[in-house]
Amino acid sequence: MRYSIALFMALSVAQSDAFLPQKLPTLTKAPATSLHMAVPAQSVFLTPETAKACIDSAGGSPVYAYSLGKLEESADACLAFPNAFGLTVRFAMKACPNRAILQYFHSKGIHIDASSGYEVRRAVTAGIPPENISLSTQELPADFAEFIDMGVKINCCSISQLERVGQHYDGKGQKVGIRVNPGVGSGGFSASTTSFSKTNVGGPSSSFGIWHDLVNDGTVPDIVEKYGLDVERIHTHIGSGSDPKIWQEVAKKTLSFCAIFPGVTACNLGGGYKVGRNEGEPTTDLQEIGGPVADAFRDFAAENGRELQLEIEPGTYLVAMAGALVSTIQDKVQTTGEAGHTFLKLDSGMTDVLRPSLYGANHPITILPGSGDSADVGSETENVVVVGHCCESGDLMTPMPGSPEELAEFPLRKAEIGDILVMDGSGAYCSGMSTKNYNSFPEAPEVLVGKDDKVHVIRVRQQLEQVYQNEVSPEGMF
Repeated sequence: MRYSIALFMALSVAQSDAFLPQKLPTLTKAPATSLHMAVPAQSVFLTPETAKACIDSAGGSPVYAYSLGKLEESADACLAFPNAFGLTVRFAMKACPNRAILQYFHSKGIHIDASSGYEVRRAVTAGIPPENISLSTQELPADFAEFIDMGVKINCCSISQLERVGQHYDGKGQKVGIRVNPGVGSGGFSASTTSFSKTNVGGPSSSFGIWHDLVNDGTVPDIVEKYGLDVERIHTHIGSGSDPKIWQEVAKKTLSFCAIFPGVTACNLGGGYKVGRNEGEPTTDLQEIGGPVADAFRDFAAENGRELQLEIEPGTYLVAMAGALVSTIQDKVQTTGEAGHTFLKLDSGMTDVLRPSLYGANHPITILPGSGDSADVGSETENVVVVGHCCESGDLMTPMPGSPEELAEFPLRKAEIGDILVMDGSGAYCSGMSTKNYNSFPEAPEVLVGKDDKVHVIRVRQQLEQVYQNEVSPEGMF
């Protein structure tokens, strides 16, 4: 099985110094031989000892664990993205919005891509300078002008957003960005780059951005002229596919939109760089896709006399493999007969890891001894289905690859109640995207594992009282 996780914990100022520069699934039994699963003695970055230390530091499991060393590796890779005339890397903070993570990337010179006004506030509170934040949002906040006046860069993602910004700053020469839907997308769950996919955010089936025809037919330029706006940035983002050819073609198309507006100084090509979580899955080669893009920027400069800054917005690439969900196996049950299974029940689930339920995603899983002692790692394996702790049919951690409505058995190290289960590849879209508080389960804590393997708590476990603290009983109604 594989899946992701959710992580949460609060960071004190003292701790921040530690990292500043220095439906119902079908019960179909899957042939174990059809699912290749390694049985390692440790996870991507957690040994039995460090996994146990994460649990102990957080006061129990489940807990999200992040590796400072892995964060550094991915940050350095993104900062080395090929470019012709300068590069700004923006972390898509929705992937993992913990204050500690934001502060670490800030220390590396990485800026922020926010997806809501609330994320802007959260980033500013974490100490990110407003001028280092770019907002591309489906819902333009009512206080957008305050953000712009603070220095936050806003990409208008629809005609109505462009109109609202224009009306507020009418005739003032306000600088804006424009997000364009280039007409194609890329997503790992659709056969076509234009059909619907939950991971495809470009093309006619996507609501993200201003449709490209409205840029080319003069609609957008007319609005810009009407209000005296100054377009300084063009932005596109096509999804989480991994086809370099599609990405490069969209980059060239995006540059064609930049040519329409003489004030454009930056071209933002979004993110969506795929990370292979499991064996055999490809990981985007940033140098491979970036080289031709840098050449396209040079060609643009030769043709238009403008040297554009490149912006990219990785989320998954920066944090996916730097995070893991550490859980405890709290029960083990069997059903019998031809369709029977052995189930491992976790003390976590869709409350912490939503990607399997939402996308049919699989994550690498490692079973470690509950003792936290490498000497106790066994060699016996068994085929199991891994499920969460929610009273919910969709709380499945091992969906069938390519057929998420079916259960899959995965060969894992034979586990006992009390053993540790680690889901790697859970640094992105797990803690920040979960069903926390379903069944009233509190939000899980988060820890950061330093290069010295010391564990730092970066979000404490939510207390039950915090789950319902905002509820109010109407007086005199009952």
